[in-house]
Amino acid sequence: MVEALHIGSEVRAAVASGAPVVALESTIFSELGLPEPANRKCFERVRAVVRSSGAVPALCGVLDGRAIVGANPDQAERLLDGSVKLGARDLGPAVAAGLDVGVTTVSATVTLAAAAGIEVFATGGIGGVHRGADRTGDVSADLEALARHRVVVVSSGVKCFLDVALTLERLETLGVAVLGWRTDRFPAFYVRDGGLELTTVVDDGREVAAAFRAAAALGHPGGMLVANPIPADAQLDAGDVDEAVEAAEAAARRDGVSGGDVTPAVLTALADATGGAAVQANTALAESNAAVAAEIATALAQLPVRR
Repeated sequence: MVEALHIGSEVRAAVASGAPVVALESTIFSELGLPEPANRKCFERVRAVVRSSGAVPALCGVLDGRAIVGANPDQAERLLDGSVKLGARDLGPAVAAGLDVGVTTVSATVTLAAAAGIEVFATGGIGGVHRGADRTGDVSADLEALARHRVVVVSSGVKCFLDVALTLERLETLGVAVLGWRTDRFPAFYVRDGGLELTTVVDDGREVAAAFRAAAALGHPGGMLVANPIPADAQLDAGDVDEAVEAAEAAARRDGVSGGDVTPAVLTALADATGGAAVQANTALAESNAAVAAEIATALAQLPVRR
């Protein structure tokens, strides 16, 4: 029987020795996240910044009926060409069915990272509560995954087309601590200030590591969200983003797009509406988040587990 979970040799050795590792999702680096060739360039930059910080990048996905944590170069190429998106709920069925290529979202990657013993995950923006969720019930599985698994997730807040206020409320209800990385404002993907205040601000990876270890020692079962704003020189104009999002959502409704297909459809429309500026912004925030995640992973590797 094929093993359900395969951990790459470099990642396995790093986890066993307590070296820093940063999990990476594959959806953002596929054409579902960024158009070709920007997706590959983004992956190369993110991988490089993790390695330059002394940490090991662990790209996750599903290949040939196995969940992969720490894809090798050949496996990474296949994932970057992937077009089947998998959330946490899809992992078991995908593995059992022998799926050839599946790219993982935030919820799936957090699940795999925890299974592999990885404590830090870098992404672009997490999913959350969609606008109009009181009618549709559309709430991303990312939030439950953060609450369920003991992993630090570094993101530029939530995607800009979500209901930011309700997402923060849901995270609070689920018991997920949200730490602002050198900011007291919750970011919204392409913009640094999503309009809401954060009560906890951290200035470096050691502070995050200490809070994470303390929470675990006190019996908290879930993870933490570190909200790292997009670099100031890469953010987009908030008004332009709102206008583009409204147009993209209207087009999605007109075309009958729903569920997990909404995010890639809106991101593609945003890229078109901004003349490619959204793609550059997405790459910049992904690279920044990877650098922050590597710093946190390094700090955790230097901090003993508290009992």
